[in-house]
Amino acid sequence: MATDRSDISSIPVPAEALPAGAPVPAEASLPVMEQFYTLQGEGFHQGKAAWFIRLGGCDVGCVWCDVKDSWDAARHPRYSISELVRSAAAHPGRLAVITGGEPLMHDCTTLTRDLRLAGFATHIETSGAWPLSGEWDWICLSPKKFKAPLPGIAALASELKVVVYNSSDFGWAEKWAAQTNPACHLFLQPEWSRSATVTPLIIDYINAHPQWRFSLQLHKYIHVP
Repeated sequence: MATDRSDISSIPVPAEALPAGAPVPAEASLPVMEQFYTLQGEGFHQGKAAWFIRLGGCDVGCVWCDVKDSWDAARHPRYSISELVRSAAAHPGRLAVITGGEPLMHDCTTLTRDLRLAGFATHIETSGAWPLSGEWDWICLSPKKFKAPLPGIAALASELKVVVYNSSDFGWAEKWAAQTNPACHLFLQPEWSRSATVTPLIIDYINAHPQWRFSLQLHKYIHVP
């Protein structure tokens, strides 16, 4: 059964979004920490059935990262693009979320092209710290202070999701919101270990700045991957 695409805009990646010399040959295989079928737990598409592919490799270094095992790409097995698409197609949902780690450390062109040919909507969750590659139906940009996004990527974001660890993150969120396009959806999400402290701050902030919405990590409450 195909995922409803009525609220998804196809986002081509223009050449000018990539720094000079950035494109690299599409990878025939990719390092994968894990892949699984679940419900999207965060942001605009929360609650939808989705196939997640978590690529290995990340140099952003968030101290509160909950998947630090993904950082070293060399620790994870490589799968061919055809294997990844075949695994995704074994499930009825047709929404594929590419995450990490930082997935844009890899050339995602072939993976996203082949997923689309198999009928999938392609979503990415990225810090924006590496050049954009791939054919995406939805770009979720989650900018991190540890390694800021590259210029230009915020304007391509379908969704801006800022993790709030303390009150200074509201200013960080507004800095990046100012660079997004008018159709971009804005979300504030409590950092899990600090949720009890920052959730009241986020509620107050959204009440005062209603262009923002609250993103809850639903999967951690309903105990799915």
